[in-house]
Amino acid sequence: MSEMITADLVDLDLSADTKEAAARALAERMVAQGRVTDLDGFLADVAAREAQMPTGLDGGIGIPHCRSAYVTEPSLAFGRSAGGVDFGAPDGPADLIFLIAAPAGADDAHLTILSSLARQLMNAEFTSALRAVGDPESAAALIRGDEAPAASTSEAPAASTSEDSVAVSAAASADAATDSTAPASDGDGGSDSPFRIVAVTSCPTGIAHTYMAAESLENAGREAGVDLVVETQGSAGFTRLDPAVIAAADAVIFAHDVPVRDKDRFAGKPTVDVGVKAGINRPAELISEVRGKAERGEVTGGAAPTPVERGGEEGEGYGSMLRKWLMSGVSYMVPFVAAGGLLIALGFAIGGYEIKSAPSVMQHFVWTQTDSWAALMFQIGGVAFGFLVPVLAGYIAYGMADRPGLVPGFVGGMIASTINAGFLGGLAAGLIAGGVVLAIQKVKIPKAVRGIMPVVVIPLISTAIVGFLMFVVIGKPIASAQKGMTDWLNGLSGSNAILLGALLGLMMCFDLGGPVNKVAYTFATAGIAVSNPSDSAMKIMAAVMAAGMVPPLAMALATTVRGRLFTETERENGKAAWVLGASFISEGAIPFAAADPLRVIPSSMVGGAITGALSMSFGATLRAPHGGIFVVPLIGNPFLYLIAIAVGMCVTAALVVVLKGMRKPVAGGTAPGAPGDIAAPAADTKQPVAA
Repeated sequence: MSEMITADLVDLDLSADTKEAAARALAERMVAQGRVTDLDGFLADVAAREAQMPTGLDGGIGIPHCRSAYVTEPSLAFGRSAGGVDFGAPDGPADLIFLIAAPAGADDAHLTILSSLARQLMNAEFTSALRAVGDPESAAALIRGDEAPAASTSEAPAASTSEDSVAVSAAASADAATDSTAPASDGDGGSDSPFRIVAVTSCPTGIAHTYMAAESLENAGREAGVDLVVETQGSAGFTRLDPAVIAAADAVIFAHDVPVRDKDRFAGKPTVDVGVKAGINRPAELISEVRGKAERGEVTGGAAPTPVERGGEEGEGYGSMLRKWLMSGVSYMVPFVAAGGLLIALGFAIGGYEIKSAPSVMQHFVWTQTDSWAALMFQIGGVAFGFLVPVLAGYIAYGMADRPGLVPGFVGGMIASTINAGFLGGLAAGLIAGGVVLAIQKVKIPKAVRGIMPVVVIPLISTAIVGFLMFVVIGKPIASAQKGMTDWLNGLSGSNAILLGALLGLMMCFDLGGPVNKVAYTFATAGIAVSNPSDSAMKIMAAVMAAGMVPPLAMALATTVRGRLFTETERENGKAAWVLGASFISEGAIPFAAADPLRVIPSSMVGGAITGALSMSFGATLRAPHGGIFVVPLIGNPFLYLIAIAVGMCVTAALVVVLKGMRKPVAGGTAPGAPGDIAAPAADTKQPVAA
């Protein structure tokens, strides 16, 4: 195995003054060593990871990192900055910068070595030695573990793996848990047995923050005299804590930014649930908080609150949490919309609109007949569409109450479909199901029956309550409201339809994948998610998709006709934006909007509104919920539809060019066309949604 870091990957005089420039300088060293095949592609992956969560840590450390298809082997580059680079840490700029690059399919051995580095960064003597080292070769040797920092007392040497650390700690705790002579902890630290905590750490990439949080919590636990064992759920997989260790624990700490796997194992204990950075920056505070909960007897009746329920930030209001709950349901529903809608649209394209009257393919299917294949696609798509409302309701409830919310949520959603309450009924059912489960979980129950709560008691009671409310109390009013909305859409014509198209266009281009964009997209897909959608519903879907294609296509056009107004990186992003825009992936414009929001976003909204209005006025229709130009054969009035997109694209591009041309050069800024900042792309452009 090649060494992950060599002297050629060390820069002790890093001159970059921004995190983008620092990442580029270190990445160029990786390219020169053949460890990265595409500089800009790799940097886009680094920027996407950075957009999810800043990678700056207290103590002057920056750890930009990602897994990327452009990485040939796990690699680490180190830079030391005299002036410091801002990576978003609360205590200021970072002077020690580690660029960690892992292949998309990196094996466990490499990832555990990178994880060990993350643990070493919590050792003050290790970081002090890096600040004092005088030559690149010594720095590389120190990071590899060939040279130990002077007088090092680190308890997590670089050669150890995270799994070994967990296994040793777990074994020690298991011995303590099964020691019949050890008195039980009373929860206040006053007994002979230490207070016992189990913790889980995880982050989106699973390379750095996961293990740094684990090391930080373990160190804080030792200082507090607490027996603390951590399960790291990282990229290299994870070793589950011994059930005896969990059973003996007095409290639980979750420090995570992705869902905790097998979370029900920790139910029924005092729990603190925070983001992974809190585990790194304030471990002692978390230990104190969870001990206080144990003293007060505060336990979780079921699974601990999910990240969606937490809302991510302390003090976040109910409105923000409601938005997250709803978006949880929408995100799980969208793949069903895309798959079902495209299959139905293909069925119509191949077999004509009379295909909806075809008999079941179980009764009649001829391999050599085109109509049989069209009927097959149409009927599969119809089955997929049948899941939309139940999935929406089920995962709204899941976002609120985790796994216990799934059963009442799905049942409530199916009831909504049965009584023709549609998407409004699904929204209501999901929120009611999640609320009912949360209420049940707050009830204090005897310890003896806690084990059957998630499996029997909660699903039984919550499903009965949700079913009663949907069938008897609120189902009929919601079904009436759904019918009224459908009738209103069917009656839209003339100026009202054009204004609605403009409004939806504005919403699609306002946040390019955020909540407002998702509301417009969900509104459109809800209209066509039936076996026989109305003409108005298909016009709305066409307008929404057309408007969503405008921003990336416009940015691609602008970088082509006035490249000098954009940086080199933006011009490269512009090439990709042609494909993204044509595929109805609005996120292709996010790098431009992030770099210059005051010019790009308003321009995109103007173009999107014009396109939406024109699409409605031209009477263009669309049965497929996605696909961009690849579903043009399925569009009604396709020529005029493409004209509407082209007009909006040209208007937005012209506005961006004019506004950028009017700006005054900033002293010391990056000249147009010069390499420099890397605009952060969307956190996820892989889902087939312009959202």
